Amino acid sequence: MNQSEFKTSLMRMASDVENALEKFCAERDNPQKNIYKAMRYSLLCGGKRIRPVLALAVADVLGVRRDTVMPFACALEMIHTYSLIHDDLPSMDDDELRRGRLTCHKQFDEATAILAGDSLLNKAFELMSCAALHMDNPVYGLRIIADVSYLSGTEGMIGGQVTDLESEGKAVSEEILKHTYSCKTGALLKAPVYIAAEAGGFRISANTLDGEFYEKYPAAESFDENVQKLLRYSEIIGTAFQIKDDILDVEGDTELLGKPVGSDAQEDKSTYVTLYGIDRCKEILHEMTEEAKCIADSFGEKGDFLREMAVYLLERNN
Repeated sequence: MNQSEFKTSLMRMASDVENALEKFCAERDNPQKNIYKAMRYSLLCGGKRIRPVLALAVADVLGVRRDTVMPFACALEMIHTYSLIHDDLPSMDDDELRRGRLTCHKQFDEATAILAGDSLLNKAFELMSCAALHMDNPVYGLRIIADVSYLSGTEGMIGGQVTDLESEGKAVSEEILKHTYSCKTGALLKAPVYIAAEAGGFRISANTLDGEFYEKYPAAESFDENVQKLLRYSEIIGTAFQIKDDILDVEGDTELLGKPVGSDAQEDKSTYVTLYGIDRCKEILHEMTEEAKCIADSFGEKGDFLREMAVYLLERNN
């Protein structure tokens, strides 16, 4: 598979995700229809759909049915979108543009944006719960819900946003910056692996509370080498994705990015660029991409899509 073939496949998979999102978050003609408009405005405005597509791609590698994974993949995109709505608010990043359009609070108003984000988060868990109920083994779905909750919560995405906000105007250590990136961006890029693997009965868990509160179940397979490699792949591209964002915030084009460049410097944020400089960041990014490609290559033809995805994320301009 080359990049041209990859992009064709990516567009096809992203279109499948888009159609599913349209179905799962349909318009409503009722008194609260305005909140649905705000939810759909942010959810259905394009985007790369990297997280749900990655879940489908990992499912292909592990031999798990895509239709089993799709509702959970869409729920993950809803969680990602809610986080963007809230990140853009005046109390956080105070951004006016997202994906080339006005941010939700600018298109509607701040209160509506907050409620739209809240609604997408709730819709995500409604969707995952319903999907779990219809699985052959609903416990597999419950474990997905537990891990997505963990990865999107205070030990994952939200925790990363907290440390990111607290680091503004400060010179932070490499350790803190890596932790922030691992949580803020990396957690929701690891989630697709957990979703696909657990949907197929692989016995893994991101949630540290698992041993105390969640009943064990006989898995189809144990936590094997393939799942470990896929988790490592997702960790690499999660960090690489954020480093690329840091580079684009310095060298990117506002029109291509769909949002202003230079916002990190304006907000006095510590980034990989401020820590290492732009040239070293590019070297690190290439090193990470090579490692991700090696992992993908270990799966043979099944890993072709993941290999080209690593290249695509390296070369992206938005």
